[in-house]
Amino acid sequence: MSGEILVPSVGESINEVVISRWLVEVGTYVAQDTPVVEVETEKATVEVPAPIAGILKSVAKNQDDVAEIGAVLGQIEAADAPEGAAAAAPAEAPSTGGSEGVAMPAAQRVLDQAGIAADQVKGSGLGGRVLKEDAVAAAKAQATKPAPAAPAATRSVPTGDRAEEVVPMTRLRRTIAKRLVEAQQNAALLTTVNEIDMTAVMDLRARFKQRYLDEHGIKLGFMSFFVKAVIEGLKAYPALNAEVRGDDIVYKHYFDIGVAVGGGKGLVVPVLRNAESMSFAEIELQIAEFGRKAKAGKIMPDDLSGGSFSITNGGVYGSLLSTPIINPPQSGILGMHNIVERPVGLNGAVVLRPMMYVAVTYDHRIVDGREAVGFLIRIKECVENPERILLEV
Repeated sequence: MSGEILVPSVGESINEVVISRWLVEVGTYVAQDTPVVEVETEKATVEVPAPIAGILKSVAKNQDDVAEIGAVLGQIEAADAPEGAAAAAPAEAPSTGGSEGVAMPAAQRVLDQAGIAADQVKGSGLGGRVLKEDAVAAAKAQATKPAPAAPAATRSVPTGDRAEEVVPMTRLRRTIAKRLVEAQQNAALLTTVNEIDMTAVMDLRARFKQRYLDEHGIKLGFMSFFVKAVIEGLKAYPALNAEVRGDDIVYKHYFDIGVAVGGGKGLVVPVLRNAESMSFAEIELQIAEFGRKAKAGKIMPDDLSGGSFSITNGGVYGSLLSTPIINPPQSGILGMHNIVERPVGLNGAVVLRPMMYVAVTYDHRIVDGREAVGFLIRIKECVENPERILLEV
Protein backbone atom coordinates (compact mmCIF):
# COMPACT_ATOMS: atom_id res chain seq x y z
CA MET A 1 0.00 0.00 0.00
CA SER A 2 1.30 3.45 -0.86
CA GLY A 3 0.11 6.95 -0.26
CA GLU A 4 0.51 9.93 -2.54
CA ILE A 5 1.64 13.27 -1.13
CA LEU A 6 -0.57 15.80 -2.91
CA VAL A 7 -0.50 19.58 -3.12
CA PRO A 8 -3.41 20.61 -0.87
CA SER A 9 -5.96 23.30 -1.60
CA VAL A 10 -4.44 26.37 0.06
CA GLY A 11 -7.04 29.06 -0.49
CA GLU A 12 -9.33 30.56 -3.06
CA SER A 13 -7.77 31.90 -6.28
CA ILE A 14 -4.47 30.05 -5.63
CA ASN A 15 -3.80 27.54 -8.43
CA GLU A 16 -0.16 26.62 -7.93
CA VAL A 17 2.62 26.49 -5.35
CA VAL A 18 6.41 26.47 -5.34
CA ILE A 19 8.28 23.69 -3.54
CA SER A 20 10.15 25.47 -0.77
CA ARG A 21 12.00 22.48 0.71
CA TRP A 22 11.67 18.83 1.60
CA LEU A 23 11.67 18.32 5.37
CA VAL A 24 12.67 14.62 5.26
CA GLU A 25 14.98 12.65 2.97
CA VAL A 26 14.01 9.79 0.67
CA GLY A 27 14.26 6.51 2.58
CA THR A 28 13.23 8.08 5.89
CA TYR A 29 10.38 6.59 7.91
CA VAL A 30 7.71 9.14 8.82
CA ALA A 31 4.70 8.88 11.09
CA GLN A 32 1.28 9.80 9.73
CA ASP A 33 0.61 13.56 9.74
CA THR A 34 4.32 14.36 10.00
CA PRO A 35 5.18 17.45 7.87
CA VAL A 36 7.25 16.13 4.96
CA VAL A 37 7.45 19.01 2.49
CA GLU A 38 7.03 22.77 2.68
CA VAL A 39 5.35 24.65 -0.16
CA GLU A 40 5.13 28.38 -0.73
CA THR A 41 2.07 30.14 -2.10
CA GLU A 42 1.52 33.73 -3.11
CA LYS A 43 0.42 34.43 0.44
CA ALA A 44 2.01 32.00 2.87
CA THR A 45 4.19 28.98 3.51
CA VAL A 46 2.35 25.70 4.13
CA GLU A 47 3.61 22.35 5.45
CA VAL A 48 2.19 19.25 3.75
CA PRO A 49 1.84 16.22 6.08
CA ALA A 50 2.35 12.53 5.35
CA PRO A 51 -1.01 10.91 4.44
CA ILE A 52 0.05 7.57 5.94
CA ALA A 53 2.87 6.18 8.09
CA GLY A 54 5.71 4.66 6.08
CA ILE A 55 8.89 5.21 4.10
CA LEU A 56 9.31 8.21 1.80
CA LYS A 57 10.12 6.27 -1.38
CA SER A 58 10.32 9.00 -4.00
CA VAL A 59 9.77 12.68 -4.71
CA ALA A 60 8.22 13.98 -7.92
CA LYS A 61 9.02 17.66 -7.39
CA ASN A 62 12.24 19.24 -6.22
CA GLN A 63 13.01 22.53 -4.47
CA ASP A 64 11.89 25.60 -6.49
CA ASP A 65 9.70 23.48 -8.81
CA VAL A 66 6.17 24.75 -9.49
CA ALA A 67 3.24 22.38 -8.87
CA GLU A 68 -0.49 22.78 -9.41
CA ILE A 69 -3.08 22.14 -6.72
CA GLY A 70 -3.69 18.39 -6.50
CA ALA A 71 -0.38 17.44 -8.14
CA VAL A 72 1.63 14.51 -6.77
CA LEU A 73 4.71 15.61 -4.84
CA GLY A 74 5.96 12.21 -3.72
CA GLN A 75 5.12 8.65 -2.66
CA ILE A 76 5.09 7.04 0.78
CA GLU A 77 5.13 3.24 1.04
CA ALA A 78 3.21 1.96 4.06
CA ALA A 79 5.47 0.40 6.68
CA ASP A 80 5.77 -0.10 10.40
CA ALA A 81 8.32 1.97 12.27
CA PRO A 82 11.73 0.25 12.07
CA GLU A 83 12.78 -1.08 15.43
CA GLY A 84 15.34 1.12 17.11
CA ALA A 85 15.54 3.44 14.14
CA ALA A 86 15.13 7.20 14.44
CA ALA A 87 11.99 8.34 12.74
CA ALA A 88 10.49 11.68 11.89
CA ALA A 89 7.52 12.16 14.19
CA PRO A 90 4.62 14.58 14.12
CA ALA A 91 5.07 17.79 16.04
CA GLU A 92 3.37 17.95 19.39
CA ALA A 93 0.17 19.92 19.62
CA PRO A 94 0.62 23.35 21.23
CA SER A 95 -0.24 23.76 24.93
CA THR A 96 -3.50 25.73 24.61
CA GLY A 97 -3.64 26.59 28.28
CA GLY A 98 -0.09 27.90 28.64
CA SER A 99 1.77 31.02 27.60
CA GLU A 100 4.92 29.51 26.08
CA GLY A 101 6.13 31.59 23.16
CA VAL A 102 4.15 34.65 24.30
CA ALA A 103 6.45 37.67 24.34
CA MET A 104 5.75 40.81 26.29
CA PRO A 105 5.68 43.96 24.09
CA ALA A 106 9.13 45.20 25.22
CA ALA A 107 10.56 41.75 24.59
CA GLN A 108 8.82 41.49 21.22
CA ARG A 109 10.44 44.73 20.06
CA VAL A 110 13.89 43.32 20.89
CA LEU A 111 13.06 40.05 19.13
CA ASP A 112 11.74 41.90 16.06
CA GLN A 113 14.98 43.85 15.75
CA ALA A 114 17.02 40.65 16.08
CA GLY A 115 14.78 38.66 13.72
CA ILE A 116 14.03 36.00 16.35
CA ALA A 117 10.65 34.26 16.74
CA ALA A 118 9.24 34.32 20.27
CA ASP A 119 8.65 30.57 20.26
CA GLN A 120 12.40 30.06 19.85
CA VAL A 121 13.12 31.71 23.21
CA LYS A 122 12.62 30.09 26.60
CA GLY A 123 10.67 32.56 28.73
CA SER A 124 11.27 33.10 32.42
CA GLY A 125 8.05 34.99 33.09
CA LEU A 126 4.70 33.81 34.43
CA GLY A 127 3.52 30.77 32.45
CA GLY A 128 6.64 30.79 30.29
CA ARG A 129 6.14 34.31 28.94
CA VAL A 130 9.20 35.83 27.27
CA LEU A 131 10.42 38.87 29.19
CA LYS A 132 12.67 41.65 27.90
CA GLU A 133 15.73 40.18 29.63
CA ASP A 134 15.05 36.82 27.93
CA ALA A 135 14.87 38.57 24.55
CA VAL A 136 18.07 40.55 25.16
CA ALA A 137 19.93 37.36 26.11
CA ALA A 138 18.66 35.58 22.99
CA ALA A 139 19.67 38.51 20.77
CA LYS A 140 23.18 38.55 22.28
CA ALA A 141 23.52 34.80 21.78
CA GLN A 142 22.49 35.11 18.15
CA ALA A 143 24.94 37.96 17.56
CA THR A 144 27.83 35.68 18.53
CA LYS A 145 26.89 32.99 16.01
CA PRO A 146 28.75 32.94 12.67
CA ALA A 147 26.82 34.34 9.74
CA PRO A 148 25.01 31.64 7.72
CA ALA A 149 26.28 30.74 4.30
CA ALA A 150 24.56 32.38 1.35
CA PRO A 151 21.71 30.31 -0.16
CA ALA A 152 22.49 28.20 -3.20
CA ALA A 153 20.32 30.41 -5.40
CA THR A 154 22.46 33.45 -4.55
CA ARG A 155 25.22 34.29 -6.98
CA SER A 156 27.90 36.97 -7.05
CA VAL A 157 28.36 39.02 -10.20
CA PRO A 158 31.77 40.69 -10.56
CA THR A 159 31.64 44.32 -11.72
CA GLY A 160 35.20 45.54 -11.93
CA ASP A 161 36.59 46.10 -8.46
CA ARG A 162 33.16 45.61 -6.87
CA ALA A 163 30.70 42.73 -6.65
CA GLU A 164 26.92 42.50 -6.72
CA GLU A 165 24.83 39.77 -5.13
CA VAL A 166 21.80 38.52 -7.09
CA VAL A 167 19.08 36.85 -5.01
CA PRO A 168 15.82 35.61 -6.60
CA MET A 169 12.64 37.11 -5.20
CA THR A 170 10.50 34.72 -3.20
CA ARG A 171 7.01 34.11 -4.53
CA LEU A 172 5.60 35.99 -1.54
CA ARG A 173 7.82 39.02 -2.24
CA ARG A 174 6.88 38.95 -5.95
CA THR A 175 3.20 38.91 -5.02
CA ILE A 176 3.64 41.81 -2.58
CA ALA A 177 5.41 43.83 -5.27
CA LYS A 178 2.74 43.04 -7.85
CA ARG A 179 -0.14 43.97 -5.55
CA LEU A 180 1.45 47.25 -4.48
CA VAL A 181 1.92 48.32 -8.09
CA GLU A 182 -1.63 47.25 -8.98
CA ALA A 183 -3.00 49.25 -6.03
CA GLN A 184 -1.49 52.45 -7.39
CA GLN A 185 -2.47 51.74 -11.00
CA ASN A 186 -6.09 50.70 -10.38
CA ALA A 187 -7.24 53.15 -7.69
CA ALA A 188 -7.22 56.90 -7.19
CA LEU A 189 -5.14 57.01 -4.02
CA LEU A 190 -4.97 60.03 -1.76
CA THR A 191 -3.66 60.41 1.80
CA THR A 192 -4.75 62.75 4.57
CA VAL A 193 -3.06 63.21 7.96
CA ASN A 194 -4.02 64.17 11.50
CA GLU A 195 -2.38 63.89 14.91
CA ILE A 196 -3.52 62.32 18.16
CA ASP A 197 -2.65 63.16 21.75
CA MET A 198 -1.91 59.75 23.29
CA THR A 199 -2.00 60.96 26.92
CA ALA A 200 -5.37 59.44 27.85
CA VAL A 201 -4.61 55.98 26.43
CA MET A 202 -1.14 55.93 27.97
CA ASP A 203 -2.55 56.90 31.38
CA LEU A 204 -5.26 54.25 31.10
CA ARG A 205 -2.73 51.57 30.21
CA ALA A 206 -0.49 52.60 33.11
CA ARG A 207 -3.35 52.44 35.64
CA PHE A 208 -4.50 48.94 34.66
CA LYS A 209 -1.19 47.55 33.42
CA GLN A 210 -0.59 44.81 35.98
CA ARG A 211 -4.21 43.84 36.57
CA TYR A 212 -4.81 43.50 32.84
CA LEU A 213 -1.72 41.32 32.45
CA ASP A 214 -2.76 39.11 35.38
CA GLU A 215 -6.32 38.78 34.09
CA HIS A 216 -5.69 38.20 30.39
CA GLY A 217 -2.08 37.01 30.14
CA ILE A 218 -1.07 39.78 27.75
CA LYS A 219 -0.29 43.48 28.02
CA LEU A 220 -2.85 46.05 26.93
CA GLY A 221 -1.36 47.49 23.74
CA PHE A 222 -2.20 50.46 21.56
CA MET A 223 -3.47 48.38 18.64
CA SER A 224 -6.66 47.23 20.36
CA PHE A 225 -7.63 50.88 20.97
CA PHE A 226 -7.02 51.74 17.34
CA VAL A 227 -8.95 48.71 16.07
CA LYS A 228 -11.93 49.75 18.18
CA ALA A 229 -11.58 53.40 17.13
CA VAL A 230 -11.34 52.42 13.46
CA ILE A 231 -14.57 50.44 13.77
CA GLU A 232 -16.32 53.52 15.18
CA GLY A 233 -14.92 55.55 12.28
CA LEU A 234 -16.12 53.01 9.73
CA LYS A 235 -19.58 53.01 11.23
CA ALA A 236 -19.73 56.77 10.75
CA TYR A 237 -18.14 56.71 7.26
CA PRO A 238 -19.09 53.37 5.63
CA ALA A 239 -17.50 54.20 2.25
CA LEU A 240 -14.11 53.43 3.82
CA ASN A 241 -15.40 49.92 4.59
CA ALA A 242 -16.61 49.40 1.02
CA GLU A 243 -15.02 48.27 -2.24
CA VAL A 244 -15.44 48.90 -5.94
CA ARG A 245 -16.69 45.79 -7.73
CA GLY A 246 -17.09 46.47 -11.44
CA ASP A 247 -19.50 49.37 -11.74
CA ASP A 248 -20.91 48.76 -8.24
CA ILE A 249 -19.96 49.87 -4.75
CA VAL A 250 -20.21 47.04 -2.20
CA TYR A 251 -20.86 48.31 1.33
CA LYS A 252 -19.88 45.78 4.00
CA HIS A 253 -21.92 45.58 7.18
CA TYR A 254 -19.22 43.71 9.05
CA PHE A 255 -15.75 44.76 10.18
CA ASP A 256 -12.95 42.40 9.17
CA ILE A 257 -9.88 44.41 10.07
CA GLY A 258 -6.52 43.49 8.57
CA VAL A 259 -3.50 44.20 10.79
CA ALA A 260 -0.09 44.34 9.12
CA VAL A 261 2.60 42.24 10.82
CA GLY A 262 6.21 41.72 9.84
CA GLY A 263 7.15 38.14 9.03
CA GLY A 264 10.34 36.36 8.13
CA LYS A 265 9.51 36.60 4.40
CA GLY A 266 7.83 39.99 4.24
CA LEU A 267 4.89 42.03 5.46
CA VAL A 268 1.59 40.15 5.68
CA VAL A 269 -1.87 41.38 6.66
CA PRO A 270 -3.85 38.74 8.58
CA VAL A 271 -7.47 39.56 9.34
CA LEU A 272 -9.37 40.01 12.61
CA ARG A 273 -12.77 38.70 11.56
CA ASN A 274 -15.86 40.39 13.00
CA ALA A 275 -13.57 42.58 15.07
CA GLU A 276 -16.61 44.53 16.29
CA SER A 277 -17.56 41.55 18.46
CA MET A 278 -14.06 41.04 19.90
CA SER A 279 -12.92 42.30 23.30
CA PHE A 280 -9.72 44.29 23.77
CA ALA A 281 -7.99 41.18 25.13
CA GLU A 282 -9.19 39.00 22.24
CA ILE A 283 -7.78 41.53 19.78
CA GLU A 284 -4.40 41.70 21.54
CA LEU A 285 -4.13 37.92 21.85
CA GLN A 286 -5.07 37.33 18.22
CA ILE A 287 -2.56 39.92 16.96
CA ALA A 288 0.16 38.33 19.11
CA GLU A 289 -0.70 34.94 17.63
CA PHE A 290 -0.55 36.35 14.11
CA GLY A 291 2.88 37.80 14.89
CA ARG A 292 4.21 34.45 16.11
CA LYS A 293 2.82 32.62 13.09
CA ALA A 294 4.26 35.19 10.67
CA LYS A 295 7.75 34.92 12.14
CA ALA A 296 7.61 31.14 12.06
CA GLY A 297 6.29 31.12 8.48
CA LYS A 298 3.03 29.52 9.62
CA ILE A 299 0.56 32.12 8.39
CA MET A 300 -2.13 30.31 6.39
CA PRO A 301 -3.98 31.66 3.34
CA ASP A 302 -7.24 31.67 5.31
CA ASP A 303 -5.62 34.06 7.81
CA LEU A 304 -5.03 36.56 5.00
CA SER A 305 -8.17 36.26 2.87
CA GLY A 306 -10.88 38.89 2.94
CA GLY A 307 -10.58 41.98 5.07
CA SER A 308 -12.63 45.15 4.71
CA PHE A 309 -10.09 47.71 6.04
CA SER A 310 -6.46 47.55 7.15
CA ILE A 311 -4.18 49.07 9.80
CA THR A 312 -0.40 49.28 9.64
CA ASN A 313 1.89 50.50 12.40
CA GLY A 314 5.16 51.89 11.10
CA GLY A 315 5.74 53.40 14.52
CA VAL A 316 7.16 50.12 15.83
CA TYR A 317 10.06 50.66 13.41
CA GLY A 318 10.45 54.33 14.30
CA SER A 319 8.49 55.88 11.41
CA LEU A 320 7.31 59.41 12.15
CA LEU A 321 5.04 59.78 9.12
CA SER A 322 4.21 57.77 6.01
CA THR A 323 1.60 57.37 3.27
CA PRO A 324 0.45 53.71 3.44
CA ILE A 325 -0.82 51.89 0.35
CA ILE A 326 -4.26 50.26 0.43
CA ASN A 327 -4.63 46.48 0.28
CA PRO A 328 -6.90 45.90 -2.78
CA PRO A 329 -9.81 45.60 -3.14
CA GLN A 330 -10.15 47.54 0.11
CA SER A 331 -10.72 51.29 -0.08
CA GLY A 332 -8.78 52.47 2.95
CA ILE A 333 -5.85 51.85 5.26
CA LEU A 334 -4.82 53.60 8.47
CA GLY A 335 -1.16 54.24 9.18
CA MET A 336 -0.05 54.58 12.81
CA HIS A 337 3.33 56.11 13.62
CA ASN A 338 5.90 56.73 16.33
CA ILE A 339 4.79 58.46 19.54
CA VAL A 340 6.95 61.54 20.11
CA GLU A 341 6.75 64.23 22.78
CA ARG A 342 6.03 67.53 21.00
CA PRO A 343 5.12 71.01 22.21
CA VAL A 344 1.42 71.70 21.65
CA GLY A 345 -0.91 74.50 22.62
CA LEU A 346 -3.34 73.59 25.42
CA ASN A 347 -5.62 76.05 27.22
CA GLY A 348 -3.48 78.97 26.20
CA ALA A 349 -0.19 77.36 27.27
CA VAL A 350 2.50 75.41 25.45
CA VAL A 351 2.96 71.94 26.95
CA LEU A 352 4.74 68.72 25.99
CA ARG A 353 2.42 65.89 24.96
CA PRO A 354 2.96 62.38 23.55
CA MET A 355 1.73 62.85 19.99
CA MET A 356 1.21 60.41 17.13
CA TYR A 357 0.67 61.26 13.48
CA VAL A 358 -1.99 59.11 11.83
CA ALA A 359 -2.60 58.89 8.10
CA VAL A 360 -5.42 57.39 6.09
CA THR A 361 -4.91 56.49 2.44
CA TYR A 362 -8.17 56.04 0.60
CA ASP A 363 -9.61 55.31 -2.81
CA HIS A 364 -10.88 58.68 -4.01
CA ARG A 365 -13.20 56.95 -6.49
CA ILE A 366 -15.68 56.20 -3.72
CA VAL A 367 -14.36 58.10 -0.69
CA ASP A 368 -14.53 61.90 -0.66
CA GLY A 369 -11.95 64.04 1.11
CA ARG A 370 -14.60 65.20 3.59
CA GLU A 371 -15.29 61.60 4.57
CA ALA A 372 -11.61 60.76 4.97
CA VAL A 373 -11.00 63.79 7.18
CA GLY A 374 -14.10 63.02 9.23
CA PHE A 375 -12.96 59.43 9.63
CA LEU A 376 -9.61 60.53 11.06
CA ILE A 377 -11.28 63.02 13.38
CA ARG A 378 -13.57 60.24 14.68
CA ILE A 379 -10.52 58.08 15.41
CA LYS A 380 -8.81 61.03 17.11
CA GLU A 381 -11.88 61.63 19.31
CA CYS A 382 -12.08 57.97 20.35
CA VAL A 383 -8.38 57.59 21.16
CA GLU A 384 -8.10 60.90 23.00
CA ASN A 385 -11.27 60.04 24.95
CA PRO A 386 -11.31 56.21 25.21
CA GLU A 387 -14.60 56.21 27.10
CA ARG A 388 -16.27 57.17 23.80
CA ILE A 389 -15.39 53.71 22.45
CA LEU A 390 -17.32 52.09 25.29
CA LEU A 391 -20.27 54.48 25.00
CA GLU A 392 -20.19 54.52 21.15
CA VAL A 393 -20.63 58.30 21.08
